Amino acid sequence: MTITAKKHSSGGKNVFLGIFKRGDTYLQTLLIHGGSTVVRSAMEIATLTQKLKGRNTWILSLYKRSGYNWTAVAVANKNARILWVLLTHE
Repeated sequence: MTITAKKHSSGGKNVFLGIFKRGDTYLQTLLIHGGSTVVRSAMEIATLTQKLKGRNTWILSLYKRSGYNWTAVAVANKNARILWVLLTHE
């Protein structure tokens, strides 16, 4: 299952459109809700403390560049990839 953006490449320029609509939609919904929760908590941590570590710095830099929904989908995609590795490997 992929929840990444559709990629349309032409002439060396990558254009990313909406997320894929195939796969298990319930699982996709759960992953995106979880991703938005992670983004919201990272934004809370950033307002409470100035020291950010690890994924929180990545999440906030992506949020500043791309916005809330795009960041939530990116976090959901990263979580799905981590989940897949955990399930397929020990």
